[in-house]
Amino acid sequence: MRLKPNRQVGPHEAPTVEQKKELIAGATDLLVRVLGKNPATTSVIIEEVPPENWGIGGLNTPERGKREAGEKEKA
Repeated sequence: MRLKPNRQVGPHEAPTVEQKKELIAGATDLLVRVLGKNPATTSVIIEEVPPENWGIGGLNTPERGKREAGEKEKA
């Protein structure tokens, strides 16, 4: 069985189509340069996760943002 490396990178805002094209090209170039991967067989998948389905520190992203905004107002 051959394992395929999986890299997950998450921007905070949804990238545009042009930015996605650049991310795909850049990620491919990086994997070729650093890991010696064959660009013809290197796949890059951009999987967009809604903010409410992504959490940090026990809170989903919208809740965390509200908490951080409230903490900044108090400071």
